[in-house]
Amino acid sequence: MAKDAKTSPRKKHVVVLSGAGLSAESGIPTFRGGDGLWEGHRIEDVATPEAWARNPRLVLEFYNQRRKRAMESVPNIGHRIIAELEDEFRVTVITQNVDDLHERAGSSDVLHLHGSLLEARSSTNENLVYPLSGWEMKWGEVCAEGSPLRPNIVWFNEDVPKIEPAARLSAGADAFVVVGTSLAVYPAAGLLDFVRHDVPKIVVDPKIPPVGALLNVEFIEEVASTGMDRARARFRKLLG
Repeated sequence: MAKDAKTSPRKKHVVVLSGAGLSAESGIPTFRGGDGLWEGHRIEDVATPEAWARNPRLVLEFYNQRRKRAMESVPNIGHRIIAELEDEFRVTVITQNVDDLHERAGSSDVLHLHGSLLEARSSTNENLVYPLSGWEMKWGEVCAEGSPLRPNIVWFNEDVPKIEPAARLSAGADAFVVVGTSLAVYPAAGLLDFVRHDVPKIVVDPKIPPVGALLNVEFIEEVASTGMDRARARFRKLLG
Protein backbone atom coordinates (compact mmCIF):
# COMPACT_ATOMS: atom_id res chain seq x y z
CA MET A 1 0.00 0.00 0.00
CA ALA A 2 2.80 2.42 0.90
CA LYS A 3 4.58 1.71 -2.38
CA ASP A 4 1.43 2.35 -4.41
CA ALA A 5 0.83 5.61 -2.55
CA LYS A 6 4.33 6.80 -3.47
CA THR A 7 4.12 5.90 -7.13
CA SER A 8 0.52 6.93 -7.86
CA PRO A 9 0.37 10.23 -9.76
CA ARG A 10 -0.85 13.35 -8.03
CA LYS A 11 -4.33 14.33 -9.06
CA LYS A 12 -4.38 17.65 -10.90
CA HIS A 13 -6.07 20.42 -8.91
CA VAL A 14 -9.09 22.01 -10.59
CA VAL A 15 -10.44 25.14 -8.90
CA VAL A 16 -13.99 26.20 -9.71
CA LEU A 17 -15.24 29.74 -9.11
CA SER A 18 -19.05 29.65 -9.22
CA GLY A 19 -21.63 32.41 -9.08
CA ALA A 20 -25.32 33.12 -9.06
CA GLY A 21 -25.88 32.03 -12.66
CA LEU A 22 -25.21 28.44 -11.66
CA SER A 23 -27.84 28.40 -8.92
CA ALA A 24 -30.26 30.32 -11.15
CA GLU A 25 -30.70 27.12 -13.18
CA SER A 26 -32.05 25.55 -9.99
CA GLY A 27 -34.63 28.30 -9.63
CA ILE A 28 -32.76 30.55 -7.21
CA PRO A 29 -32.92 34.17 -8.44
CA THR A 30 -29.71 36.04 -9.05
CA PHE A 31 -29.01 38.62 -6.38
CA ARG A 32 -29.95 41.67 -8.42
CA GLY A 33 -32.55 42.09 -11.14
CA GLY A 34 -32.54 44.47 -14.07
CA ASP A 35 -34.33 47.05 -11.95
CA GLY A 36 -31.50 47.04 -9.40
CA LEU A 37 -33.68 45.38 -6.77
CA TRP A 38 -33.02 42.14 -4.94
CA GLU A 39 -36.31 40.25 -4.85
CA GLY A 40 -38.16 43.55 -4.55
CA HIS A 41 -35.82 45.15 -2.01
CA ARG A 42 -33.04 47.68 -2.30
CA ILE A 43 -29.67 46.17 -1.47
CA GLU A 44 -29.16 48.92 1.12
CA ASP A 45 -32.30 47.80 2.98
CA VAL A 46 -31.57 44.09 3.37
CA ALA A 47 -27.90 43.29 2.76
CA THR A 48 -25.72 45.78 4.64
CA PRO A 49 -24.70 46.22 8.28
CA GLU A 50 -26.60 49.49 8.24
CA ALA A 51 -29.79 47.67 7.21
CA TRP A 52 -29.34 45.28 10.14
CA ALA A 53 -28.92 48.21 12.51
CA ARG A 54 -32.04 49.96 11.16
CA ASN A 55 -34.45 47.09 10.74
CA PRO A 56 -33.15 43.66 11.78
CA ARG A 57 -36.59 42.06 11.53
CA LEU A 58 -36.85 42.96 7.85
CA VAL A 59 -33.37 41.56 7.22
CA LEU A 60 -34.23 38.32 9.02
CA GLU A 61 -37.44 37.89 7.05
CA PHE A 62 -35.67 38.59 3.77
CA TYR A 63 -33.11 35.87 4.46
CA ASN A 64 -35.76 33.53 5.81
CA GLN A 65 -37.46 33.65 2.43
CA ARG A 66 -34.19 33.17 0.57
CA ARG A 67 -33.34 30.23 2.84
CA LYS A 68 -36.73 28.65 2.31
CA ARG A 69 -36.39 28.88 -1.45
CA ALA A 70 -32.86 27.48 -1.38
CA MET A 71 -33.98 24.52 0.72
CA GLU A 72 -36.76 23.79 -1.75
CA SER A 73 -34.36 23.88 -4.71
CA VAL A 74 -32.32 20.96 -5.99
CA PRO A 75 -28.86 20.83 -7.59
CA ASN A 76 -28.84 21.02 -11.38
CA ILE A 77 -26.67 19.16 -13.85
CA GLY A 78 -24.01 21.88 -13.66
CA HIS A 79 -23.61 21.26 -9.92
CA ARG A 80 -23.51 17.51 -10.51
CA ILE A 81 -20.84 17.72 -13.22
CA ILE A 82 -18.65 19.81 -10.93
CA ALA A 83 -19.06 17.16 -8.21
CA GLU A 84 -18.29 14.36 -10.70
CA LEU A 85 -14.98 16.03 -11.58
CA GLU A 86 -13.73 14.64 -8.26
CA ASP A 87 -13.66 11.17 -9.89
CA GLU A 88 -10.73 12.38 -11.99
CA PHE A 89 -9.25 15.45 -10.32
CA ARG A 90 -8.77 17.09 -6.99
CA VAL A 91 -11.51 19.74 -7.03
CA THR A 92 -12.01 22.81 -4.87
CA VAL A 93 -15.12 24.93 -5.34
CA ILE A 94 -14.91 28.60 -4.42
CA THR A 95 -18.48 29.82 -4.55
CA GLN A 96 -20.04 33.24 -4.27
CA ASN A 97 -23.37 31.51 -3.65
CA VAL A 98 -24.77 31.14 -0.14
CA ASP A 99 -26.87 28.03 -0.81
CA ASP A 100 -25.67 24.45 -0.26
CA LEU A 101 -26.39 23.09 -3.74
CA HIS A 102 -22.73 22.22 -4.38
CA GLU A 103 -22.62 20.10 -1.24
CA ARG A 104 -25.92 18.42 -2.01
CA ALA A 105 -24.66 17.60 -5.50
CA GLY A 106 -21.70 15.79 -3.92
CA SER A 107 -18.82 18.30 -3.91
CA SER A 108 -16.63 17.60 -0.89
CA ASP A 109 -14.42 20.72 -0.79
CA VAL A 110 -16.43 23.95 -0.95
CA LEU A 111 -15.32 27.38 0.25
CA HIS A 112 -18.22 29.83 0.67
CA LEU A 113 -16.80 33.30 0.08
CA HIS A 114 -19.97 35.12 1.09
CA GLY A 115 -21.16 32.90 3.93
CA SER A 116 -23.99 30.41 4.17
CA LEU A 117 -27.76 30.71 4.38
CA LEU A 118 -27.76 27.59 6.54
CA GLU A 119 -25.84 29.24 9.36
CA ALA A 120 -26.41 31.96 11.93
CA ARG A 121 -23.73 33.88 13.74
CA SER A 122 -23.32 36.30 16.57
CA SER A 123 -23.92 39.92 15.59
CA THR A 124 -20.85 40.94 17.61
CA ASN A 125 -18.49 37.94 17.34
CA GLU A 126 -18.10 36.50 13.84
CA ASN A 127 -16.39 33.40 15.24
CA LEU A 128 -19.57 32.23 16.97
CA VAL A 129 -21.36 30.37 14.16
CA TYR A 130 -24.32 28.03 14.51
CA PRO A 131 -25.94 25.63 12.01
CA LEU A 132 -29.61 26.13 11.24
CA SER A 133 -31.91 23.13 11.08
CA GLY A 134 -34.86 24.87 9.44
CA TRP A 135 -35.61 27.78 7.16
CA GLU A 136 -36.75 30.30 9.78
CA MET A 137 -34.65 32.49 12.04
CA LYS A 138 -36.64 34.39 14.66
CA TRP A 139 -35.84 37.74 16.16
CA GLY A 140 -34.70 37.42 19.76
CA GLU A 141 -32.48 34.37 19.36
CA VAL A 142 -29.04 35.03 20.84
CA CYS A 143 -25.55 33.56 20.77
CA ALA A 144 -23.66 32.13 23.75
CA GLU A 145 -22.47 35.64 24.62
CA GLY A 146 -25.99 37.07 24.60
CA SER A 147 -25.81 39.04 21.33
CA PRO A 148 -28.59 38.71 18.73
CA LEU A 149 -28.03 36.11 16.02
CA ARG A 150 -27.84 37.32 12.43
CA PRO A 151 -27.52 35.44 9.13
CA ASN A 152 -23.97 34.24 8.55
CA ILE A 153 -23.74 36.21 5.33
CA VAL A 154 -21.02 38.61 4.21
CA TRP A 155 -22.98 41.77 3.48
CA PHE A 156 -22.06 44.67 1.24
CA ASN A 157 -19.60 47.00 3.03
CA GLU A 158 -18.19 44.09 5.06
CA ASP A 159 -14.79 42.42 4.69
CA VAL A 160 -14.62 39.00 3.02
CA PRO A 161 -12.66 36.92 5.54
CA LYS A 162 -12.14 33.93 3.22
CA ILE A 163 -10.71 35.87 0.29
CA GLU A 164 -7.11 35.17 1.34
CA PRO A 165 -7.46 31.36 1.44
CA ALA A 166 -9.39 31.60 -1.84
CA ALA A 167 -6.49 33.53 -3.39
CA ARG A 168 -4.02 30.87 -2.21
CA LEU A 169 -6.16 28.12 -3.73
CA SER A 170 -6.38 30.03 -6.99
CA ALA A 171 -2.62 30.50 -7.10
CA GLY A 172 -2.08 26.75 -6.66
CA ALA A 173 -4.56 25.59 -9.31
CA ASP A 174 -3.58 23.37 -12.23
CA ALA A 175 -6.75 24.48 -14.02
CA PHE A 176 -9.36 27.11 -13.26
CA VAL A 177 -12.98 27.37 -14.34
CA VAL A 178 -15.35 30.29 -13.89
CA VAL A 179 -19.03 29.41 -14.14
CA GLY A 180 -22.18 31.47 -13.69
CA THR A 181 -20.63 34.76 -12.61
CA SER A 182 -20.40 38.16 -14.27
CA LEU A 183 -17.08 38.83 -12.50
CA ALA A 184 -18.52 42.17 -11.44
CA VAL A 185 -18.41 41.63 -7.66
CA TYR A 186 -15.08 42.21 -5.94
CA PRO A 187 -12.96 40.92 -4.37
CA ALA A 188 -14.16 37.57 -5.79
CA ALA A 189 -13.70 38.76 -9.38
CA GLY A 190 -10.03 39.47 -8.63
CA LEU A 191 -9.27 35.79 -7.95
CA LEU A 192 -8.45 35.27 -11.63
CA ASP A 193 -5.48 37.58 -11.17
CA PHE A 194 -3.93 35.05 -8.78
CA VAL A 195 -4.08 32.17 -11.26
CA ARG A 196 -0.71 31.49 -12.93
CA HIS A 197 -0.38 32.61 -16.56
CA ASP A 198 0.43 29.09 -17.78
CA VAL A 199 -2.66 27.54 -16.16
CA PRO A 200 -5.60 26.79 -18.47
CA LYS A 201 -8.68 28.84 -17.66
CA ILE A 202 -12.22 28.19 -18.88
CA VAL A 203 -15.07 30.68 -18.54
CA VAL A 204 -18.59 29.23 -18.83
CA ASP A 205 -21.46 31.67 -19.19
CA PRO A 206 -24.03 32.55 -21.86
CA LYS A 207 -22.83 36.15 -21.56
CA ILE A 208 -19.06 36.08 -21.36
CA PRO A 209 -17.76 38.51 -18.71
CA PRO A 210 -14.70 40.68 -19.28
CA VAL A 211 -11.43 39.04 -18.21
CA GLY A 212 -8.91 41.64 -19.30
CA ALA A 213 -5.62 40.51 -20.81
CA LEU A 214 -5.42 37.10 -19.12
CA LEU A 215 -3.53 34.35 -20.93
CA ASN A 216 -4.70 30.79 -21.67
CA VAL A 217 -8.42 31.56 -21.46
CA GLU A 218 -11.13 29.65 -23.31
CA PHE A 219 -14.76 30.74 -23.45
CA ILE A 220 -17.82 28.52 -23.53
CA GLU A 221 -20.85 30.70 -24.22
CA GLU A 222 -23.43 28.38 -22.71
CA VAL A 223 -25.38 27.93 -19.50
CA ALA A 224 -23.73 25.86 -16.80
CA SER A 225 -25.78 22.72 -17.42
CA THR A 226 -24.35 22.27 -20.93
CA GLY A 227 -21.20 24.35 -20.68
CA MET A 228 -19.74 22.39 -17.78
CA ASP A 229 -19.94 19.18 -19.78
CA ARG A 230 -17.81 20.79 -22.48
CA ALA A 231 -15.46 22.16 -19.82
CA ARG A 232 -15.04 18.67 -18.36
CA ALA A 233 -14.08 17.31 -21.78
CA ARG A 234 -11.51 20.10 -22.19
CA PHE A 235 -9.97 19.41 -18.78
CA ARG A 236 -9.63 15.73 -19.65
CA LYS A 237 -7.68 16.73 -22.75
CA LEU A 238 -5.62 19.47 -21.12
CA LEU A 239 -4.78 17.67 -17.88
CA GLY A 240 -4.90 14.04 -18.92
